Amino acid sequence: MSTTMPTEQPSDLALLGLMQLVSPALPIGAFAFSQGLESAFELGWVSDEPSLSHWLSGVLEDGLSRCELPLIERLYRAFEHQDGAAVAEWDDWLAATRETAELAAEDSRLGASLKRLLGSLDLLPKHEGLPSEDSLTPLLPVQAGYVTLFAWAAYQRGIPVRQAQLGFSWAWLENQLAVACKALPLGHTAAQRIIEQLRGELVNAVEKAQRLDDDELGPALPGVALASALHETQYSRLFRS
Repeated sequence: MSTTMPTEQPSDLALLGLMQLVSPALPIGAFAFSQGLESAFELGWVSDEPSLSHWLSGVLEDGLSRCELPLIERLYRAFEHQDGAAVAEWDDWLAATRETAELAAEDSRLGASLKRLLGSLDLLPKHEGLPSEDSLTPLLPVQAGYVTLFAWAAYQRGIPVRQAQLGFSWAWLENQLAVACKALPLGHTAAQRIIEQLRGELVNAVEKAQRLDDDELGPALPGVALASALHETQYSRLFRS
């Protein structure tokens, strides 16, 4: 069961660590994935600024707030308690929610890229991948997904849970708008207008995520799943998902 935690203020170093983690310059290849959005363009479901804003609002409401954002809190708490079994359970749960091959591949590839980066920065758990002295379960699954690695990096950097959730949702929104600016006749000013419209919804999504119990979790995004499945055979495309 999840409970809303008091707002914690990050230290300056933690804030800088969050900025590093959500920066578009983070070399993990997130720019290569559209999460089905490119297919939605091709199908005509999303074609302009209003329809894009509506699509992103729906994904935030029925996707991130019910899946990735509450999982970040659960994974973070599991890391706090050095509970590798709980980490593995939530990592497996998240993988099971990926309804297409492309969505599953995105999560695993971004996770592998972030893991390599964290390893090069000496930010992985000590003896990562091996049983700890007091447990038979490693703290990080060998093939942990992106959300799990993101939660670990936030925990390792001392970023409070709420700020980590806000940062994750901000990075998602920026990436989706970058996709739209490349694949639609959408200017950067229009993208900023959408950010202005959705900033409050990012906060609301985090607050909703913190109120959900375990049995209330799970994305409800049939449109995204269908768009992603169709993208697998889309003839002309710029993105990998």
